[in-house]
Amino acid sequence: MCGFVGFLYNQPQETSDLRTQEMNEIISLLAHRGPDDKGCFVDEYVSFGFRRLSILDIEGGHQPFSYEDECYWIIFNGEIYNHVELREEQIAKGHEFSSESDTEVLLTLYSELKEKMVHKLRGMFAFVIWDKEEQHLFGARDHFGIKPFFYLENEEMTYFSSEKKAILYVESDELDDDSLHHYLSFQYVPEPNTMTRLIKKLPAGHYFTKKPEQPMEIHSFWTPKFQQVHSSENQLIHEIREVLTDSVHVHMRSDVPVGAFLSGGIDSSFIVSLAKEVNPRLKTFTVGFEKSGYSEVNVAQETANVLQLENISYMISSQEFLEELPKIVWHLDDPLADPALVPLYFVAREAARHVKVVLSGEGADELFGGYNIYREPHSLRMFNHISPRFKEILKVLSRIFPEGFKGKSFIERGTTPLEERYIGNAKMFEENEKRKLLRTYKSNLDYTTITKPIYQQSMSYDSVTKMQNIDIHTWLKGDILVKADKMTMAHSLELRVPFLDKHVFEVASKLHTYLKIKNHSTKYILRKAAEGLVPEHVVERKKLGFPVPIRHWLKDELYEWAMDLIHISQTETIFNKQEVFNLLADHVNNKKDNSRKLWTILIFMVWHQVYVENIYEFNR
Repeated sequence: MCGFVGFLYNQPQETSDLRTQEMNEIISLLAHRGPDDKGCFVDEYVSFGFRRLSILDIEGGHQPFSYEDECYWIIFNGEIYNHVELREEQIAKGHEFSSESDTEVLLTLYSELKEKMVHKLRGMFAFVIWDKEEQHLFGARDHFGIKPFFYLENEEMTYFSSEKKAILYVESDELDDDSLHHYLSFQYVPEPNTMTRLIKKLPAGHYFTKKPEQPMEIHSFWTPKFQQVHSSENQLIHEIREVLTDSVHVHMRSDVPVGAFLSGGIDSSFIVSLAKEVNPRLKTFTVGFEKSGYSEVNVAQETANVLQLENISYMISSQEFLEELPKIVWHLDDPLADPALVPLYFVAREAARHVKVVLSGEGADELFGGYNIYREPHSLRMFNHISPRFKEILKVLSRIFPEGFKGKSFIERGTTPLEERYIGNAKMFEENEKRKLLRTYKSNLDYTTITKPIYQQSMSYDSVTKMQNIDIHTWLKGDILVKADKMTMAHSLELRVPFLDKHVFEVASKLHTYLKIKNHSTKYILRKAAEGLVPEHVVERKKLGFPVPIRHWLKDELYEWAMDLIHISQTETIFNKQEVFNLLADHVNNKKDNSRKLWTILIFMVWHQVYVENIYEFNR
């Protein structure tokens, strides 16, 4: 796990100490991603900079790494979990190795297969390879988008980096109004865009090629596809256990200690139970909040006790929460209004004091049907038997009903097609709300512009699978994996996610919906697979994760902070601030729970302070 920065020039440059010095300054911004080592490489067309967190082959894995008499150079962030098997294949073909690192495996694959190498990889990765002989740049990002990859292409050069802030250091950019519109709907900026106009993300499951003076070409090499297969429950339970066991085992390949996050739910508990088979002395980590009802520390401790593992926990106060928030937002690069990223930041800090690598349960909900919202199609099934004309009448009536009227939301959802109502696991502001909130509202940018292409690819799926597919393409990439990477790397901690393995997805993609949502339970078949491995008190427990008490705090501990932030934030030209104050007043007076909507605005305001107003200065 590391961080990289690189430039590709359209015209040849002098190789000078000045260029190396410039790159050393830029990569200092990424010191948190790689505190163990750093390196630079420059030639007439490229500048590569690298910060390393040493996990595999601590002595021999220095980057930028070269191969075949410096014909190929690479900068690589991530882990290739099948590097042992790939190395053996390459040795059998006559390749020689000078290190034990997975980085060198990538270069041997490229020397033989060029762009087709990506089909051999199992892991999380973002990398760039400079082919000096062909004067050709090649890079790729892993299947699910676990590792970040930012780039900016202009007339003079192409920039690429693990973090957007490194590009902004050398190339200023403007706020992107379109991204702001989508942020207010989704609580994050959907790929490939960012909150700044010119900087983009290489989409997950894609690679690119680029030559000087030629435009970048981007190609897809993998996309998730569901294809249900009839199998018995027992057969599927066996397959799930087998593939997860294998995934956890290869995810624990490391030359440094590996720990695991542990909440009170089944996902992390399943991973921890399997990881214990590899390391019976596995350390687990949990956080909670001092607010009553917002801590899973006791449940996690009970799980650890049953498994006879050490659990290290930490309780977060509202004051500490506020003190760290600007730095957390700096690490994010773009605003992300998921409150769960804050406890993730703190649990990563605690884990980093003991280990360099942690396992986590991200991805289980998207693959195995874990969100409660996935039960909605079943609860709305009566509307499938109502004529379109009567549905339209009911929809008109529901609009007449006042807010809070019992059944209003149920009728609205039941009479609205899935493609119009479901945009992902989180939906913040409706279009009419954004129209009031924004000084400049763009009516052509409603949220379906993001989801429509995904639904078009999902036409043959049932409703639940469509929802899963939307979440994998949006929520997982834009929220879950962004906060997982940024909050752990803020503390120089590598996070690995065994559920998000292409072999695990192959099994999950075969499941019929009735094996995911059944008997009012989510992740039905995953829970069955966990029986006998995961402690009983966890198997049927509802999903909570690391809950955050912002609903209460915005009425009490964070109220004055929120008021002050709204007043002083230099966002008058962006927001109608009176609308923001109204949201806060209605929330405090218990007229409506506006906590998530408020949090979306407040996080943007903190981001604006950090990246536009520049009122904070962070070295790390």
